[in-house]
Amino acid sequence: MERRIPTKDEVLAYLEKDRNWGRWGDDDQVGAVNMITPEKRAAAARLVKTGRAVSLSREFPKTPAPNNPTPAIHFMKRGAKDTGGSATDFYGISYHGQATTHLDALCHVWDHNGMWNGRNPDDVITFDGATWGSVEHWKEGIITRGVLLDVPKFRGQPFVKLDEPIHGWDLEDVAKSQGITMEPGDALIVYGGRDAWNEVNPQWGSPPEPGQPRQRAGLHASCLKFIRESDCSLLVWDMMDFEPNGYDIPWSVHGSIFAYGLGLLDNALLQPLAEACAEEGRYEFMLTVNPLRVVGGTGSPVNPIALF
Repeated sequence: MERRIPTKDEVLAYLEKDRNWGRWGDDDQVGAVNMITPEKRAAAARLVKTGRAVSLSREFPKTPAPNNPTPAIHFMKRGAKDTGGSATDFYGISYHGQATTHLDALCHVWDHNGMWNGRNPDDVITFDGATWGSVEHWKEGIITRGVLLDVPKFRGQPFVKLDEPIHGWDLEDVAKSQGITMEPGDALIVYGGRDAWNEVNPQWGSPPEPGQPRQRAGLHASCLKFIRESDCSLLVWDMMDFEPNGYDIPWSVHGSIFAYGLGLLDNALLQPLAEACAEEGRYEFMLTVNPLRVVGGTGSPVNPIALF
């Protein structure tokens, strides 16, 4: 991969000429998850050696914060029953954004060319839910080989900086240094050091000052080429698209949803996973992601689990 910033025309080509539309049929609503065959799941299961499990989920985000303007709701109801009793819960959450660990379905975003496989959002997005590319099409879960690329460790820094976004060639370099070869259907997990960032900066994803452009450390649009060529089924990250993307396009790396049919798992908690990989001496493992079966849903909160 060339070590230079791609032009806008090149980025648009990543999203248009390199897209996966029609690869699994014009009416496909599963996308790149099609590559996770029974054989792929069985191979992932064989990666489990010690049984160590690591959660990639952040806590249910009930606390208001600059990057959590619509905090989740949780309240309890206590009931009596003879000499005993019971407790029940109510959960309410607006999970898209930068606080909740969640999975984006294929109907979540689009550009001027349309949604996944060219569908028109005006035809399929309704008040009652999406009728195309919604999360229930992944009801069997996403169970595959997970591969973590630890960018801060490779750079010798605690976190990815705003003026040094992650580029596609960085992903190539990290994979090579870790002895990783991407395989079709893998989950590509990119660690940027979000929680280390939060220790010395305003919370990652906080809104900009009035009149200022949004700024966010993360993955540059140059990563699209690596993502497409890796033929992964899922992108997992703690830091999302680098912003401003510099190309005057609505979606850069998030565009891999509608262009390549990828699932995107946003706001993952990856520091414990990076530590586990270093301790285990390997950066591949079995990953399980099981979304709620919400018919018409644009995604779902999830608690992904890595198994070593």
